[in-house]
Amino acid sequence: MKMKLFTLFMAVSFVLAACGGNNNESKEKNTGGQATATDGEEIYQQNCTGCHGKDLAGGSAPSLKEVGGKYKEGEIKDIVVNGRGGMPGNLVDEKEAEAVAKWLSEKK
Repeated sequence: MKMKLFTLFMAVSFVLAACGGNNNESKEKNTGGQATATDGEEIYQQNCTGCHGKDLAGGSAPSLKEVGGKYKEGEIKDIVVNGRGGMPGNLVDEKEAEAVAKWLSEKK
């Protein structure tokens, strides 16, 4: 029971962590129709550091340093797009969510 509660807490924290940041810059950025891992990091820096911290260490939201070991790329994208727990969805567009998910999935 404690493990389920802890898992639920971590999932909610992960969702909360993805909140914050100003995404106006990312919408103005022209990636030429192709997102890269570098773009994922830049999008993270513009939109996610308010809760997750600049170094992925967390803050008001959980650490994402090893999130790729816990969630698959598709799961991360789903959380970024739809939100979860206290984290709102639609903070970035679909292409940006794909780039962030790809970049975060490499953090193991």
